[in-house]
Amino acid sequence: VPNLQGPRYVSPVPSGGFVVSEECGDVKVFMSSHKFLCSLSSKYGHRFGNPAGVCVDKEGSILVADEQRRTVHLFPEHGAPVCLVSTGLQRPAGMACSSFGHLFVADAGENCVKVFKYCVRPP
Repeated sequence: VPNLQGPRYVSPVPSGGFVVSEECGDVKVFMSSHKFLCSLSSKYGHRFGNPAGVCVDKEGSILVADEQRRTVHLFPEHGAPVCLVSTGLQRPAGMACSSFGHLFVADAGENCVKVFKYCVRPP
C-alpha cells in the first residue's frame, strides 16, 4: 500500500481490510482489496495529535491511542467518536482489544501495560 505518510501501527479489521495510523496525524482505513476506504479525521471530523496504536474490537469499532493527547478514542462504524481513556496515560503506544471488552494499552511513558474494561452501549 503506497502513499502513506509515516505509517506507524497497523491492525486488521473483521471485513478483511486493515487500519493504519500515520505520523502526520491521521488514521486510514483500507478494504480487503487494499483500496483506500476512508480517513478517520475526515469521516468523523476528529483532529488527532499524534496517533499511535490502533486496534479493532469485536463490534468493528476502531480504537486509536493518541500519543500527544494521551487519550484513547473509539470510532464506531456509525455515530460519533467516544473518548474511552482521558487520564492516566503518559505515552500510549501499541494497543490490543480482547473479545471480552478489555483494552490493553502499552504505556511507553511508564514502561507498563495498562488494562481497561469498556462497554459502549448504543444511544
